[in-house]
Amino acid sequence: MDVFVRQNDSLWYYSQLFKVNYQLIIDSNSGIDPLALMIGQQIKIPGFTATPYSIKQGDSLWEIARSRNLSLDALFLVNPNLNPNALQVGQVISVPLRITWRLIQGNREYDYGTMMTDVRRLKNIYPFIKTSPIGDSVLERDIPEVLIGNGNKRVHYNGSFHANEWITTPVIMTFLNDYLLAITNQADIRGLSMFPIYQQTMLSIVPMVNPDGVELVLKGPPETLRGRLVEWNNGSDDFSGWKANINGVDLNDQFPAKWELEQARNNVMEPGPANYPGEGPLTQPEAIAMSALTRKRDFGKVLAFHTQGEVIYWGFEGLEPPESETIVNEFARVSGYEPVKSANSYAGYKDWFIQDWRRPGFTVELGKGTNPLPITQFDEIYQKSLGIFLAGLYM
Repeated sequence: MDVFVRQNDSLWYYSQLFKVNYQLIIDSNSGIDPLALMIGQQIKIPGFTATPYSIKQGDSLWEIARSRNLSLDALFLVNPNLNPNALQVGQVISVPLRITWRLIQGNREYDYGTMMTDVRRLKNIYPFIKTSPIGDSVLERDIPEVLIGNGNKRVHYNGSFHANEWITTPVIMTFLNDYLLAITNQADIRGLSMFPIYQQTMLSIVPMVNPDGVELVLKGPPETLRGRLVEWNNGSDDFSGWKANINGVDLNDQFPAKWELEQARNNVMEPGPANYPGEGPLTQPEAIAMSALTRKRDFGKVLAFHTQGEVIYWGFEGLEPPESETIVNEFARVSGYEPVKSANSYAGYKDWFIQDWRRPGFTVELGKGTNPLPITQFDEIYQKSLGIFLAGLYM
């Protein structure tokens, strides 16, 4: 929600008026000097939207404000030309509305367009987050990153490396929405206050690493690529078993962490739905984008969300630091998932992160069953994984 600066206004005053943390208002208005506001300047207030209200017979601004737990001045801020002594029936004014509910509806088939729309909606309501593409997919779809916070603790979450594990994306997006709600409404999640975590942490989220693959699983192949993809898919039009990107390369076998051993282990030498590691490490644009982002951000901890099995893989060739075991045991305690040190595989994203940074990296396998997991599992998966999302931030 936008307001326009008047004489003697301050960001601190807006913070008190709307009961929003002062730091969130500063972070929502990057480039604006809070000590040098100018009359008419546009200021974003996070966690609010402005809704239209049609004046009815007998209405007063005081009554409208009181019924919505607002101060009268909040109405004047979003209606700068409003004359309280000349209200007319049918006149439409803007009324601030605090967002206290989820914008994300994760419990449904969740494709790339839905995710992009949801990222834009969150950015609109929570302008202290930053969003930008980390690169493009094979079919030139933007791969967005969402950044929350400027703290020294640098944490990264990602989902949908594998196409038919797309349920990881709405799970991550739902957590992101809940985190933003708690920050702006000064609320807890499971007894943990979120604003101190926001102050201490820079959280990076890439909710859908493999957008082309997700679209293939959910919607079928693009007509121009149908013949080739059906051939790679063993002649089948059913792409529910497809893990790879649109080039038939498994993106979680694309990282330079003993890639040659993974190639030999899988023994898949041509494009297909799963386990083809490509012609070499980091040959696919999605994997290249993830590696560049990881180098740029210098994460302290990464969690890659996959399905299925309710296990958490946390080691790689003995290169993981000692604190990884402490962290994974806490993940197991809060989720009921089983910690497993080695998956006897190589070339995965968390493998490469552990190998090159010697920092905690985890592959979290959500849910149980056959991929793609049914959306009916969404609520159970989210409740079990919520503790992992939280512990990833506070540990």
